Amino acid sequence: MKIKLLLAFSFWMLVMAVSCNKDDISFDAPSQKLSFSKDTVFCDTVYHQVRSETYAVKVYNNEDKDILIPRIHLEKGSSSLYKINVDGKPGSDFKDVALRKKDSLYIFVEIAPEATGPEAIAEDKILFESPAGQQNVVLFSVVQDAEFFIKTPSNPNIITSNTTWTNNKAKIIYGDLTVDQNRILNIQPGTKVYFHKNSGLKVLSGATLNINGTLANNVTLRGDRNDPAYDTIPKNWNSIKMEAGSTLNMNYARLFGGTKGLEMKQANATISNSFIHTFQEYGIYSIGSTITARNLVMNNCGESAIGAFRGGTYNLAHCTIANYSDLLQSYNRNGIFATNEWKNESNQTEQGALIMNVRNSIVYSDRENSVFFEQTPGQLFNFTFENCLLKYSNQSEAGFLDTAPSVIQLVKNQDPLFINYFIAHMNLRVKQNSPAIGKGSAAVAATVPTDIAGNSRTSNPTLGAYQYQ
Repeated sequence: MKIKLLLAFSFWMLVMAVSCNKDDISFDAPSQKLSFSKDTVFCDTVYHQVRSETYAVKVYNNEDKDILIPRIHLEKGSSSLYKINVDGKPGSDFKDVALRKKDSLYIFVEIAPEATGPEAIAEDKILFESPAGQQNVVLFSVVQDAEFFIKTPSNPNIITSNTTWTNNKAKIIYGDLTVDQNRILNIQPGTKVYFHKNSGLKVLSGATLNINGTLANNVTLRGDRNDPAYDTIPKNWNSIKMEAGSTLNMNYARLFGGTKGLEMKQANATISNSFIHTFQEYGIYSIGSTITARNLVMNNCGESAIGAFRGGTYNLAHCTIANYSDLLQSYNRNGIFATNEWKNESNQTEQGALIMNVRNSIVYSDRENSVFFEQTPGQLFNFTFENCLLKYSNQSEAGFLDTAPSVIQLVKNQDPLFINYFIAHMNLRVKQNSPAIGKGSAAVAATVPTDIAGNSRTSNPTLGAYQYQ
């Protein structure tokens, strides 16, 4: 008992000593300049009335004494678009900020803008005033005006008349936005469409979605977390769902970062000069649809870049279908998966005929096979691989033989030598010693005479979406 009392007494004496020492700390004016973890905070593009994520700056006291920083404040004061939090306290102007020797403190930064035009630069500075001189950390962001489409119990969020979106405002979608039956949504060059978590676009029967990008002004469709870290992360939104009898025309679009990219059921699509990548499940998930794709680039899709179920008709020319991913290692990561069957919402199996023609294309991945076919007895399953480079190591697993008459001029299991297949710096052009160079059919190339970058491929065509220059 005496020992317990002695320990308790010692503990409280230690606490009192620490408390007394803390009270006795004296803070001096800085005699040296502070140092920072960064001298500029680039807050990524934000939108009218949407608060950004929080960014952090560390401030270091490199002196051998405890200091009081006389003043830390935003240059534009309370009128700034930026909000800061200094050592746990929000505000725009802070006096006598204590910082122990060889220690640091955090300043948290975010921006909550009111945009006054289609696009503006938001810039401010965090100023540090002390006898050692004024220092600053620059705050920088691009602010876009935005148009919101928000689904609520009282607003079904349906486009009920023919509509054209231009690039004067970003489009931000909360919940599902639906294009009504027999209506047309045109998306013009340079338009940016952002989907909030668990949001998507539905195109109903008879409706048409025209995505009209250009080489100089792609249309971007992605999640609304616009900071660079989210450029390489899937499942930030749901999908573009094309219902039976709907039509998609997509040219020069960048579609990435969701659960499924295009989710099509007995729909029709013409896809040109576009990028579809970084989806948790499928880049294109098709049930009995008809898809024509030219100069299509795909990568980083969990289950398969293209998943064709219950048949359908697929004509792919000069496509680069890659599938590399560190993040989605546990998934199948096929380039193309095709089957005659599909289980519907009632768990009943439906079947359909399949026709797939792949020409002058690359289908490659970090898996043993990049193509996986499941052919159902009694169902039509016609395929052609003409002048293609395929990753194709296990024929029994792939579901077809490379000796089939429909496999023509196959470049088998040779690394296409992409410049960079990692998503953060993705460049699926091929290197100068690539086996894909000059292996394309000139007749097929004549039907797609320019590559995705606008270069002519009528002579010595390279397989895939990019002509080697």
